[in-house]
Amino acid sequence: MVTHMKTTIEISDDLLARAKRLARKEGRTLRDVVEEALRQRLAERGRAAAFRLKRRPFKGRGRQPGIAEGQWETVRDLIYRLG
Repeated sequence: MVTHMKTTIEISDDLLARAKRLARKEGRTLRDVVEEALRQRLAERGRAAAFRLKRRPFKGRGRQPGIAEGQWETVRDLIYRLG
């Protein structure tokens, strides 16, 4: 079962005129043209590439002596002391 909802939107006069011209040219309704454009835009947003963190190596000497893995409080204190 297909349901429809009525709504009111404000769009620029120029955009509305262009959409109406396209609908007339293609023998379609304005509603069809608007729905198609909206579906296409939403589909494009859904295909956006997943976020990938770029590799940004830095110079350093790795983990320093005296800091065991997981000692985040110690790491934090050292960062603030150096900054």
